[in-house]
Formats: sequence, C-alpha cells, structure tokens
Amino acid sequence: MDFHLAPHLAELRTRVRAFMEEHVLPNERAIVAEDRRRQYDTLHALQRKAKDAELWVPHLPRELGGQGLGVMGMCVLFREMGRTPVGARVFNCDAPDQGNMDLLLGAGSEAIKQRWLAPLAAGEITSGFCMTEPAPGAGADPTNLKTSARLEGDEYVIDGHKWYTTGGADASFLIVMARTSDDKASMFVVDRHDKNVEHVREIPVMAEPLLAHREAELKFHGVRVGRDAVLGEIGQGFALAQKRLVPARLTHCMRWLGLADRTLELCRSYVGTRMSFGKTLAHHQMIQKMIAEAARGVHAGNLMTFHCAWMLEQGLAKEAKPYSSMCKNHVAKLLCQVLDDAIQMHGGLGYSDDMPFAQWYRGARAARLADGPDEVHDVVVARDFLLGRVNLLV
Repeated sequence: MDFHLAPHLAELRTRVRAFMEEHVLPNERAIVAEDRRRQYDTLHALQRKAKDAELWVPHLPRELGGQGLGVMGMCVLFREMGRTPVGARVFNCDAPDQGNMDLLLGAGSEAIKQRWLAPLAAGEITSGFCMTEPAPGAGADPTNLKTSARLEGDEYVIDGHKWYTTGGADASFLIVMARTSDDKASMFVVDRHDKNVEHVREIPVMAEPLLAHREAELKFHGVRVGRDAVLGEIGQGFALAQKRLVPARLTHCMRWLGLADRTLELCRSYVGTRMSFGKTLAHHQMIQKMIAEAARGVHAGNLMTFHCAWMLEQGLAKEAKPYSSMCKNHVAKLLCQVLDDAIQMHGGLGYSDDMPFAQWYRGARAARLADGPDEVHDVVVARDFLLGRVNLLV
C-alpha cells in the first residue's frame, strides 16, 4: 500500500486548497446571503476564477474542460471543495450535476451530449435527477417505482409523480426514471420546460435552501420524448441507477469529510482559547474525548473512501457496493455527530448563527437519508457479509 499522492494530484490539491482559502471561504457568507435573494454575482465571479485557474470540472475529460481525473483524483479534490457547503458549486462539482454529468458521459448518445452535457459542463445550465416518488412510489425500495413510460409509435409517453428532485425547479433538463415494463425501468432525458412537466412546489425541509439544494416536487402529464431521449438502452434503468449511485455516495462522502474536517479546525481554535472553570476548554477531558472521537472518525472515513475509490478504479464496481454502503453510513453519521459536538463545545455561541454549525447540521441531517437511508445500507453490508462477499481485513 502506498498512501503518497501522485505528484500531479498533490499539486492539484495544493492549488484547490489555496483557491478555497483565498477566494471561496472569505466569500462564503456573501454567496449564502446573495442566494437567499436568488442573486449569484459572487458565485459567478468565483466560477470564472476557477475556470481561469483550470480547476473547473476536474472530474470530466479534458475535451469538456476538465482534468480527466478518476475517482481517486476526485477523492483528493472534493474533500477540499467540501470544506464549505458552497465550495463544490464554485468548481461545478456539486450534486446532482456532477453525478448527472458522469451519467450522460457514460450512457448518453452523441445528440444528448451535445444538447445537454456540453452546456452542463460549461456551467451554463443545471439539471435534476428524478427517481424518488411520494408513497406508495419508489423511495428506499426502487422496485416500488410507479412512474411509467409507454411506447406510442416512435415516442415514449411519461406519466408520473416525483419529489425530492434536487434543483428541479431551475433545471434545464431532468433525468427521469420510469417503468417501461413490469420488471424493468429506463432512464429518459426530459426537457424541464416541456409544457407537460408541472413544477408542483419546492418542498419545505429542515435545512435552509441553498444554491441547487432545493427539493422540487414534479408531475409528468403525458410528456412525450423520442427514442433518442433514452439513456443507454431500454430496460437498463436500475443498472444505470446503481452505476451512478455507488460513486455518487463516495463523492458525497468526500465533500462531507471536508466539512467535518473544517468543523474540527474551528473547534480547535475555540477550545484552545475559551476559558472555563479556570482552564481552557481544551484542557477538559470531556472536550478531549469529543475531539479524539471526531478525529478518529474522520480518519476512518477517509481511509474507507480511498479504499472504495481504489476498488472502483480497479473495475470492481460490483464488489465495491457493500464497502460504499459502509463508507456512506459511517461518514453521514460522523458528520452529524461532529457538528452536534461542535455546537455543544461552543455552547450558546454554537447554537447561534454567529457560527455556521447549526445551519450546517440542518443540511447534514439529510445525509443519513440521501442515496439510501442508514438502514438500507446496513442490510446491504450484513447480507453481503453473511454471504461471504465482504473481506474485512483486505
């Protein structure tokens, strides 16, 4: 095992970290404040700087403006971008667009790539991914999928009801999962502004809406698309969803680890100076216990993420599935716990919005539901272990 980064990745990480420290973190509050007014001057200015610095969409091939990095390279850079909830968007690496770009790149026709992928990679448009449905439709169990697409002549007619489509209101296009037979589903690229796509509402949630992280409820009333709107082949929907979800879980983990690490850094600064009962908080053993557990958790999550990313780069996508579930559950719970402890360590200051922890926590709580709830991932890990598919001492 070699834990040293390749020289080009080490250099890229240094550049991204410097860009974050010099440009993004000082403008974090400005981006959030402008977003509340649906203004994006600061964000767009930073995106132009990221392009000029050749740090734009580093996960994509060079012909789309990126660096052609694999999953391991994404691990290195996305952690740095994740040090603030607005960071990934500056580099056009945020969900759901980043995962959708990868899906279009791997399964889209040339026509789809030209019409949708090129402007998405350039940051000219945004996208949505429509899979989750209100009950009794698809949630943690995708086989409950109710949205349908039936073939009429040379067109597919889509009818259905989706929600929690992140960024769906502002998206230019949607990737829609729909049932095309009793036991198979397919993915379709749909123009968000088709007259038969209804934006029902923005779902009010625990977290404050931020940038693309606004959850749309949508209805599809006989939306017609051509055969050229299919991603991959008819009937490949569930397989493509799994292909997208495993690396998507990892990219979430990468960004969450960056935020957890920054949270700990802010705690270190505070507990080292705040006096309580005659000594700094850092000298109280209960504070040290919180710090030690958080540091151990971040380190473990980092190793899990790198190991699973390595498996994907070795072409072991199927074998990596339980490991990605372990990683996703661990890091999602870790982030929530680190933020909860940060609030506790800062007392009233941590509970206030003078510090970012309360706001970050409200967003982080969704981590234990997004891309599969904790319980589903636990089932995957237990099942594969009992079947002898998981080697814990690799």
